[in-house]
Formats: sequence, C-alpha cells, structure tokens
Amino acid sequence: MPDKTAPGFRDWRRRGTSHGMNPYWILRTGRLVLTPVGGADLPDLRAMKADPRVFAVMLGGVRGPTDVAEELARDVVAWGAHGYGIWAVRETAGNRFVGVTGLERRPDGRGVALRFALEPEAQGRGLAREAAGAALRYGHNHAGLDRIVAVARETNIGSRIVLGAIGMTECDRFAQNGYRMVLFESFGRPTASVADAWRR
Repeated sequence: MPDKTAPGFRDWRRRGTSHGMNPYWILRTGRLVLTPVGGADLPDLRAMKADPRVFAVMLGGVRGPTDVAEELARDVVAWGAHGYGIWAVRETAGNRFVGVTGLERRPDGRGVALRFALEPEAQGRGLAREAAGAALRYGHNHAGLDRIVAVARETNIGSRIVLGAIGMTECDRFAQNGYRMVLFESFGRPTASVADAWRR
C-alpha cells in the first residue's frame, strides 16, 4: 500500500491533468502532450492495464482495478518525492488517451528505468518513440539522472527498435520469470534540475 503520509497522497484522486502540478512536468511533442498521471486518468489506466495486448509483457503483467488505483496513488506520490514519474500520453489533436510513459526505479536494483506502453490502436505510428524520447530527455536534462535504463523482452522487437531509435544502447541480458530480457542504458549530462528549482 502507498504511504498515506507522503507528500501528494491526499489529493491524488481529485487531481486532473493539470491541477496543482509543476508546469515543468508537462511535456509537449509534435503530436502529443504528456501530463503526470492523476485521478482523472484512472478509467483510462484501468482499461489499458487490464488489456493483455498491452500489459502482458510489462513488468508485473496485467493489473486488476484495485491494483491500478494503488499503483496510481504511488505514481502521484513519486512525482512529489522525486520530480519524475509516469506520464499519461494524449494526442494533442482531440486529447485522446493513447498510453503511458515514464521513469521509475526498478525493484531489482538496476536503476531508474524508462517505461512506455501504448494502446493497440495507437501503435505503429511512431508515437511510442515520440513519447519515450521526450521522457528520456526529461530524465537527463531536467530530473538530473545521469544513467537511465530500460528493459525489454528479447522477443519484443518493437520495443527494442523504439529504445534503439531514441539513442539507448544494449548493455546486458538476463533471465526474468522464464523470459530472456535485454537491458538498455542511456547516459546524459544532467543540467541543474528544473523541477528542483521550481520547488525552491
């Protein structure tokens, strides 16, 4: 369960896509707007994370409704604690929810990892590369992260292509839950954290 005393926990359910949010956390690309996940995203997140076409290959697999709500609460807290986390990804034209991307520390100790998942209808259009690339740049340039990792199943060629296309390189392979995994990494030269400057 998330820590109910942590900063940001109390208002996660009533947060929309911009209320009470550091403006530097909102990212825009040519076709997308990325906003830190909040309570208004819960229906879209529940639908996507219950879809095996999307989340069967993700760390932790398909989630139930309660699991998604608890995960969202933790994600909101993470933004306040670290200045980075998970974004909801929407198309600028029409504001349609298409998926998530973000940065979070892996439980296996391999570091802060880039993650992304898109709805099936949004795949094959270069949107994953666009969203994941924006998250990676934010991590290096604004969140002060020197090294960012990402993990994909060896057989998940699509995700591996995306990670390579945004400049990440393969650095290791390992076994996880019966699957061969590929570890990617990216090194940047962090500038002073914009998120930390905003909080000060």
